[in-house]
Amino acid sequence: MKRSVVTEAAGVPVGVTVAGANRNDHLLLADSLAGLVVRRPRPTRRRPQGLCLDKGYDYASTRTVARRLRLTLHLRTRGEEARARRRGHKARRWVVERTHSWLNRFRRLLVRWEKKAVNYEAMLHLACATIVAGQAGLFG
Repeated sequence: MKRSVVTEAAGVPVGVTVAGANRNDHLLLADSLAGLVVRRPRPTRRRPQGLCLDKGYDYASTRTVARRLRLTLHLRTRGEEARARRRGHKARRWVVERTHSWLNRFRRLLVRWEKKAVNYEAMLHLACATIVAGQAGLFG
């Protein structure tokens, strides 16, 4: 199973999608963002909402989804990441990688026991809710 997670800047999961392991990441982007309510911010007070992606999402469909949802796309094109690494800029993927690490603490998600994808997705949503509640300080 492949899970596609959308996180906010601190790594708290805000959207999640589950699909077969043979699906490309860019095909899951629209489903991952479908649960989010993205409103057009006032241009005088706030900056537009950004969407940071790596080179695995460098496709025209990704740009179309970002334009439709009015998101500012921060996308590393193929080959650009290696040039940026030489200049000293670090990648921002660690935020999502940390979220996946938090999800892997739940053994039921790390070792998939459920035979049905719906049950796995329910456990994934429960784990995301636990992470959000923990990050909000609701448990102490």
